[in-house]
Amino acid sequence: MADKSIEPGPIEQRPIEPWKIVRSRYALQDRWLSVRSDTVLLPNGRTLDAYHAIEAPDWATIIAITTTGNVVLVEQYRHAIERTLIELPAGMIDDGETPEAAARRELREETGHADGEWHDLGALFPVASRLANRVRTYLALDVRWVAEPKLDSNENIRVHVVPWDRFASDLRSDQRPIQEAAQMASLFLLSLFARSNADPRIARLAL
Repeated sequence: MADKSIEPGPIEQRPIEPWKIVRSRYALQDRWLSVRSDTVLLPNGRTLDAYHAIEAPDWATIIAITTTGNVVLVEQYRHAIERTLIELPAGMIDDGETPEAAARRELREETGHADGEWHDLGALFPVASRLANRVRTYLALDVRWVAEPKLDSNENIRVHVVPWDRFASDLRSDQRPIQEAAQMASLFLLSLFARSNADPRIARLAL
């Protein structure tokens, strides 16, 4: 049978035209998120009404490794999916707050861990088709427990400190401990960073 695969052609250099917003309206706005409905004019001349986008604060995710080489995780209930998940510490970046300051604050508040050596692994769009925010990932090396967590009134978090090798092995198994897609993307950023880093403390974190 003949191979019907399509050979890659030259990359088109002309940029794709953005959609033009004709008008916007908000169905919901609160401190957590805003649901925006846009009427947009497409490049082909057609009008799309409505395209729904969710505006939410940027947030930071922290991959925290203790002085003994363990990873700090949190367990909490997620009502949207009605399940309890194991996660990396994470939280919203407040207005006027730098991403690293937010990451340090969230790690301290959720887990009681602080200090260490911090590396910015970059930012990604978690769901670019709907969410307008970004998630920035940090690697925090040699963190230590400094005090009890300071949780918000709506938080019920259990902290787990797990050997990295066991955590990495579980990630590669059918019993994958991290089920949230954006957090798996954060771990991918870590793995890319670790594979190109000569520091043995970081290189060992490649997945």
